[in-house]
Amino acid sequence: MSTEVRNNTQLERFEISVDGILAGWAEYQDTASERAFVHTEIAPQFEGHGYAKSLVEAALRTSRAEGFGILPMCGMVRHYVERHPEYVASVPAWARPRMGLPQ
Repeated sequence: MSTEVRNNTQLERFEISVDGILAGWAEYQDTASERAFVHTEIAPQFEGHGYAKSLVEAALRTSRAEGFGILPMCGMVRHYVERHPEYVASVPAWARPRMGLPQ
């Protein structure tokens, strides 16, 4: 199966497609320096195949490359950051204690 993740800036969300079918998205809201991930959803027929992980990983990698700090408001994104400590540094220091992340 072929997957593609793209940033749909008009809808403020990263989208993952599987064989050309929209499988899920990670919604965000940008400020001047931070990108807050507020909701992530995978369509039921695509659950359990690792698409959420691929989506979140691409969204965080792209956001970091664009110079944004990461605010993992969404539980799925926060869980990913907790399991991948290399992304904790992308969360602003002021937000880490509020999100239960290490300093």
